[in-house]
Amino acid sequence: MNNTISKNLKRLRISKHFTQEQAAEYLGVSAQSISRWECGNTLPDILMLPKIAELYCVTVDELYKDTSVAYANYAQRLAAVYESTKEPEDFIRADLEFRRLIKKRDFSTEDLRLYGILHHFMMLYCTDKAIELFDKVIEKGTNEDENIFWQTKRQKILLYSQIGKGRESINSALKSVDKNSECAEEWICLIEAYRYNKEEKRAYDCFLKAVKKFPENAILYVYGGDICKDLKRYHEAFSYWDKALFLDNSLYDAKYSMGFCYEELGEYQKAYDIWYEIANELKAGGYENESKYPLKSAEKCKKKLNIQE
Repeated sequence: MNNTISKNLKRLRISKHFTQEQAAEYLGVSAQSISRWECGNTLPDILMLPKIAELYCVTVDELYKDTSVAYANYAQRLAAVYESTKEPEDFIRADLEFRRLIKKRDFSTEDLRLYGILHHFMMLYCTDKAIELFDKVIEKGTNEDENIFWQTKRQKILLYSQIGKGRESINSALKSVDKNSECAEEWICLIEAYRYNKEEKRAYDCFLKAVKKFPENAILYVYGGDICKDLKRYHEAFSYWDKALFLDNSLYDAKYSMGFCYEELGEYQKAYDIWYEIANELKAGGYENESKYPLKSAEKCKKKLNIQE
C-alpha cells in the first residue's frame, strides 16, 4: 500500500479546510471511502486521481510526492509550474485557468497579482524571442526577400522603441544612412526611429531631406503623412498620402493612415468611406480575414454618424 499518497490525501484535504464529507461530496464517493484512502486501507481508483488532484489544486504526480503543496486554486498551481519552466505551453495552461476564474468571478487579489506576474514573465520571453527571430531575418540580408528584410528592420525599430531602446535604434539608423545614403529604405528606417521615439520634428526634417533625394518613392510619402499627422499638420498629411496613392494606388498603408486620421478629426463619413473601400478591395483580392478589421472600423464610424444624427 502506498503510504505517501494516503498521507498526502489527508494533508491536502486538511490544508484546504475540507471535511471528509465535503471532499466525498465533490468526488462523488462516500465519506467512508475518503477515510479508507487516508488511512491507507485502500487507494482511489486511478481514474479518480485527476479529479482528486483538481480538488486539492495539485497535479496527479504531486499526489505521490512528499513535498506536494495545496495551492489556493489550480490557477495558482499552474502559475507556479510556469514560473519554474518558463515554457509557453505552461503559460497557456495557466492563462486559460486564470481566465476561467475571472469569468466565474471567483478570484482574489493574490490571483490577480500572480496573473500579472504570469504575463510579465511571458512578455519578457516574447520580447527576447521576437528580437531573436527579427535578427535572423536581418542577418540573411536583402538577397532572399528584400521586402521582408525592410519590413522586419522597421518592426524591430518599433519594438525597440516600445522597450525603451529607441535611442539605440536611432544611432544604428544614423550609421546605416551614413554608410548607404542612396538607399531610400535606410532613410525610412531613420525616419521611423525618430518618430517612434517621439522625436517628430527630427523625423519631419529627415523626411524632407529624403523626399528630395527620392521624389518618386511612394512609401516615403506615407511616412511623411504619418509624421505630419503626429504634428497635427493634417492638410499636409493628406497631401502626402494622396501623393503616395498617386504613385502607387495599391498602398493600403496610406489608406489606413487616412482612415485613422479622419476618425481623429471626427470626420466619420469620410472615415467610413475609406474603411469600406479598403474592406471591399481586400475582399475582392481574396483577403477575407484581412477585410474584417476595416469593416469593423467602418461599422464603428457608421454608429457614430447615427448618434450624431
